[in-house]
Amino acid sequence: MTNDAHASPPARIAPLYDESVATPTHAERARTLAALLKTGTLCTLSQDPPGYPYGSFVTVAFDRGHPVFLISELAEHTKNLHGDPRASLMVAEGGADDPLANGRITLLGECTKAADRDAAAKAYLAQHPNAAYYADFKDFAYWRLEVSAVRYIGGYGRMSWVSARDWLAAEPDPIGPHAAGILAHMNTDHADALPLYCRAFSKATDIDEATMTGIDRYGFEMSAKTKEGPRPIRLAFPESIATPTDARKALVALLHAARAKLGIAAR
Repeated sequence: MTNDAHASPPARIAPLYDESVATPTHAERARTLAALLKTGTLCTLSQDPPGYPYGSFVTVAFDRGHPVFLISELAEHTKNLHGDPRASLMVAEGGADDPLANGRITLLGECTKAADRDAAAKAYLAQHPNAAYYADFKDFAYWRLEVSAVRYIGGYGRMSWVSARDWLAAEPDPIGPHAAGILAHMNTDHADALPLYCRAFSKATDIDEATMTGIDRYGFEMSAKTKEGPRPIRLAFPESIATPTDARKALVALLHAARAKLGIAAR
């Protein structure tokens, strides 16, 4: 079940935007987040003492959606995996003032030595090139977690279980690596444009302040400052974008359209 609304309010507040607007699936959001992260917590089942969850900090890469690791036979988690291959990996973003507002993913499955060492090595060393100097040590090997289920949490009120099929079929958003820079630029240099987007293309027609909180290939999200408190707004691009240049052109075009709709003279 997919959930994009916090469960605690006693009654659902009517949205200020068209909820049918194109939006990334949770599988897409999860793959995009995973593509940006290189470390995580690998949880295995302790062999001595037996049966306890054992968490280890690891470096990770993704081979066609499956996490791959370069780990030593001396590591406790490797010993655990030899005894029981069931494992999970949690990867999480940082940076928000409230850590629970950050996105995170937990991937579950069986973790065994990579059958295709070359593919695992290619994926891993592309993300961690400094590991090349010890990759061929005899006590190190590539391991691969075969994803069977994914739990995605995109911050407060956005969470679901993602099937392995959907996870593997999804692709990272091409705007993902550039999103933070675009948000910083818009909120710092073009903050005056954001309320115009809201007033022209949503039901938030009386606001004077908004913050851009997310952007992807399909559109962007804002937090509008209303009399009742902050409210989410999502708007779609006329067509999917793939680069920062595409994003700039689309946002400029929407601003011109917003000014025209609101009767504001072009600058």
